[in-house]
Amino acid sequence: MTLEKPLKRAVLRSFPPLESVMAYVDTEIASQPDCWRRAARLAAESAPALPRHGERVAVVGCGTSWFMAMAYAALRERAGHGETDAFQASEFPAGRRYDRVVAITRSGTTTEVLDLLGALRGQPTTLIVGDPASPAVALATDPVAMPFADERSVVQTRFATSALALLRAGIGEDLSAVAADAEVAVRAPLPVVPDRIEQATFLGRGWTVGLAHEAALKCREAATFWAEAYPAMDYRHGPISIAAPRRLVWAFGEIPEGLADDVAATGAAFVHNRSSCVYATLDRWAAGRKPLDPMADLILAQRFAVALATTRGLDPDAPRHLTRSVVLA
Repeated sequence: MTLEKPLKRAVLRSFPPLESVMAYVDTEIASQPDCWRRAARLAAESAPALPRHGERVAVVGCGTSWFMAMAYAALRERAGHGETDAFQASEFPAGRRYDRVVAITRSGTTTEVLDLLGALRGQPTTLIVGDPASPAVALATDPVAMPFADERSVVQTRFATSALALLRAGIGEDLSAVAADAEVAVRAPLPVVPDRIEQATFLGRGWTVGLAHEAALKCREAATFWAEAYPAMDYRHGPISIAAPRRLVWAFGEIPEGLADDVAATGAAFVHNRSSCVYATLDRWAAGRKPLDPMADLILAQRFAVALATTRGLDPDAPRHLTRSVVLA
């Protein structure tokens, strides 16, 4: 197992101490550029524990971790590293054989993940976990701990993206530019004003479908806000019917031809980091590098969700009906 000392806090130069002005989740969101760099280094150190080229792999998680599994599965297959499936941990197909199962869990205490790892005893399993002392560690053949990305918040942000950063680095991606994009995303103005939006729909294609689902979940968790997510190509097969003025459509990654015009015709706001005028200011923040990597774009969506919460008078560190880990009786 590879362990690192946890980050005590993130500091942005030219800003006041984050703890004095931000919720826990704000501080954790702002720390993501450094976390991603550390995750990339950890991937090199932990290479024997990560999926090998050509292995048939399943990736599992719950909630946010499941959405990161979806993103990684699409990226790994696109990179030609082998067949990769993503499952919600409770829906893993019993009896189906994989060369390796990767489980993502921040706490290492999630019931469905523990149950699955227990059922897979004797098979190669990689565990990506925030807490190295959690019970999941003893159940996996190859645990990879990321305490530097663990979180105090209920709402996951940096652990999830750092897990995805680790896995992206594990398939050979250079994350230096991605982390630089994250530096932009933690500082740049939000592309929309939260109090002018009454509903949001997030769209993705390929690996960014998982990011779209995660962005919508952040809005629901942090702000009890009506948010949905779909594959971008499927959006015009029904979901576009709810688009209207004061509603938002936010797309990650590549978008289908004509989608922006179709959304504009409904009166809804359209956000996409290649075509939306609201991203024009990114030039001066990113020194001409655009568009942002979709994972960095997700940081903007995380910040949007937190801003929605505060706009609605809610505490993003205390979301309704949620705890840091789902432990079932």
